Amino acid sequence: MRAHSPFYRDFHRGLEQHPLSALPILTKSQLMERFDDVVTDRRIRLAKAEAYLRNGGPARYLDRYVVLATSGSTGRRGVFLFNDREWIRAIAAITRPIAWATPGSPRRRPPRAALIAASAPWHYSARVGQALANRVAPALRLDAGAPLAELVDRLNEWRPEALATYPSVLRQLAAEQNAGRLAIRLRNVATSAEMLTAEVRSLVRQAWSIEIQDTYGATEYAPIASECGHGRKHLFENGAIVEVVDDRGQAVPAGEQGARILLTVLGRFTQPLIRYELSDLVRVSQEPCPCGRPYRVIEAIDGREEDILSFPARGGGTVAVHPNHFHDAFEGVAVAAWQVEQLDSGLAVRLAGADAVVTARVADSLQRVLAAQGALPVALAIERVAEMPRGASGKAPLIVARRARPADGTSGAPAAPRG
Repeated sequence: MRAHSPFYRDFHRGLEQHPLSALPILTKSQLMERFDDVVTDRRIRLAKAEAYLRNGGPARYLDRYVVLATSGSTGRRGVFLFNDREWIRAIAAITRPIAWATPGSPRRRPPRAALIAASAPWHYSARVGQALANRVAPALRLDAGAPLAELVDRLNEWRPEALATYPSVLRQLAAEQNAGRLAIRLRNVATSAEMLTAEVRSLVRQAWSIEIQDTYGATEYAPIASECGHGRKHLFENGAIVEVVDDRGQAVPAGEQGARILLTVLGRFTQPLIRYELSDLVRVSQEPCPCGRPYRVIEAIDGREEDILSFPARGGGTVAVHPNHFHDAFEGVAVAAWQVEQLDSGLAVRLAGADAVVTARVADSLQRVLAAQGALPVALAIERVAEMPRGASGKAPLIVARRARPADGTSGAPAAPRG
């Protein structure tokens, strides 16, 4: 670390004199505002790293660093650097869920695989796909933002046995398989980067008679957790200290939902992350897993704090509505995909594969769910679309919270819950 930096001189003093839980929380905004102080290589500057991301260039920034960026879905874009050793550790961590999915497999050859994710070079999925190409498995890489018909055609040609993608894409592919337009025989399906619902799990069972392996991660530390053969999601605690805390930053006991998690990533020296905040709503289980792995188990991931929407309440003031209540509203509704976006005027609801009858059912279900939470009736603008709009990362979030307009006058980015 830079010995001359007051930022780290004071922080180091705190590390030496206090337990981890007493140290300040590091937010993404703070990290980006003090970027040039946080990084430990004096040659690194945020402006130059951003220019590298915009303009491209050699395989490594400063001939040494992999540079990634987040899509800014929580209102602030993040830039993260990895030196060679840090990047190798990150790629090795990515392969662990793959090994968990096929324990003791007698197969001599890796399965034909397909990865459908973001294609932007600054995105984690794109760089991971490049790193694993031709090393772990023969893989077809497709852009998650491509039209559904194109994805179906390419998959039918490739005939993968393993598939990794976002839950919103997988939902559509499972529907295509069940309708007979997609005809592939999958042995393994993995999802990440978005919230995985029970409905998508059910559709995949119908389509391929297999279970999904879901991984929870972030660009800052991926993966954070992944499912074992028992379907329970284990925190990867050998690479980071993971704290589940409340609004005040105090640890919550197992069985209670936290307001955010804090990551202290081990082995990251280029850009140290100590008590780094992710606004995910996580609950750790009180029960150990039969698989015997020593890591704690996540019982539930309920999206992000930013995805909790506020509405005028019947008794005055406002009422907060959790994302799970919107999932309840769409449970059992025959649509290929859905998305709810909060606007100043009410809610914009996008439905794929819905007719007029289904549209009316959705409107009634949403009003009943909101009323049950104490909200006044909400103006609904329901639009039937061919496909869901996707952001720069290729994700199609289920809940799009209203964002404050940035100072530059551009629209705020929609939220996309991590998977």
